[in-house]
Amino acid sequence: MTFENTSSFAQSLDDQDILRNFRNEFYFPDNNSRPINYLCGNSLGLQPRSLKNAIENQLQNWEKLGVEGWFDGENPWMYYHKEVKRLLAPLVGASELEVCPMNTLTVNLHLLLISFYKPTKTRFKILMEANAFPSDQYAIESQIRHHGLDPKEAIVEVKPKDGNFTISQEDILEAIQENKDSLSLILFGGVNYFTGQLFDMAAITKAGHEVGAFVGFDLAHAAGNVKLELHNWQVDFACWCSYKYQNSGPGGISAIFVHENHFNNPNLNRLAGWWGYNESNRFKMESGFIPELGADGWQISCTQVIPLTMYHASLKLFEKAGYMDTLREKSVKLTSYLYFLIQEVNNALGIEQYKIITPEDENQRGAQLSIIAQSKGKEIFDELVENNVLGDWRSPNVIRLSPVPLYNSFADVHLAAQVLFNVSKKLL
Repeated sequence: MTFENTSSFAQSLDDQDILRNFRNEFYFPDNNSRPINYLCGNSLGLQPRSLKNAIENQLQNWEKLGVEGWFDGENPWMYYHKEVKRLLAPLVGASELEVCPMNTLTVNLHLLLISFYKPTKTRFKILMEANAFPSDQYAIESQIRHHGLDPKEAIVEVKPKDGNFTISQEDILEAIQENKDSLSLILFGGVNYFTGQLFDMAAITKAGHEVGAFVGFDLAHAAGNVKLELHNWQVDFACWCSYKYQNSGPGGISAIFVHENHFNNPNLNRLAGWWGYNESNRFKMESGFIPELGADGWQISCTQVIPLTMYHASLKLFEKAGYMDTLREKSVKLTSYLYFLIQEVNNALGIEQYKIITPEDENQRGAQLSIIAQSKGKEIFDELVENNVLGDWRSPNVIRLSPVPLYNSFADVHLAAQVLFNVSKKLL
């Protein structure tokens, strides 16, 4: 498509957008009674308008039913997570048995690492992306120390080369081969939080399995953002938070994926809890842990009903929108338009003030563009916020802008670029 840097062209794209009415399903924050141009869904998604009523219904269940709410009412709490599993499975390309909403992201990562990081004297290394989100780094370091190993020896980081900001697929595959005899586990982010690079998860999984390693992914920046086929890709495990692209609210509930290949593997250790016990016999209160079939067997504590309700409200919108095939098509177009407009800003300024470090190839990026401001980056970011354009800032000089296809428009993207140009002319 040939883009144009005009508001009328942006409006024409919005007029053709079959998802345009989903914008009305969300609350947009405002600043001094002016709606904010919200491009920060990579950090925290917007609140669905249906959420207040959904929570109120659960509060009424608690009010009227008390403890009987676990078994009575329209959606008894005992089985409520199964409705969420139904909605969640298509979002990540899994069966309902393979997914389970529970806990928070890093808690789930630890639970899964206990099962899938099984170091031996010869196979003890974990391969990961350099500059992964700190939670992943800290979790992996602590798991390695838990086994009495040294993170400096056990962690293999794949880094960008030759002054690049992103990691080439060839370097990832090469690192897997170089460590093929000592590799126990591969853990990558599906999308790197800083650069927005989308990794080829299918190829990484295949290469990892060929050398005998388990392969898992932190999908915090990928779930609800890009199309996932976790089951078909044969990914061993994954986990994600739901408050970014999936709009489940600050600190919202997390979820896990465990491939069905591992459901009956007695050699996988796990931390057990009552809610992961076989459901049909759970209330017999017997000793000797017998896990529920599937990902539910990794549960520890009982269902978090209100956080689950918040997740459910958003997942209903994904179902209504047709899940990721439809959303991804719009997302690619939004980021492509933003990519074009930032280049237009540079051209108008006569300098490359803004360097996009997210891959230009649409198959290597999600909804986020990460932009290096060559000078006065923080001042420019603060001025954008003052002018009601809200992305987010990463030191020392990166602005992240994330147009989300469920609620952002092409007009949002065009207006953001206009403001960026005006702010730049003022400050540079």
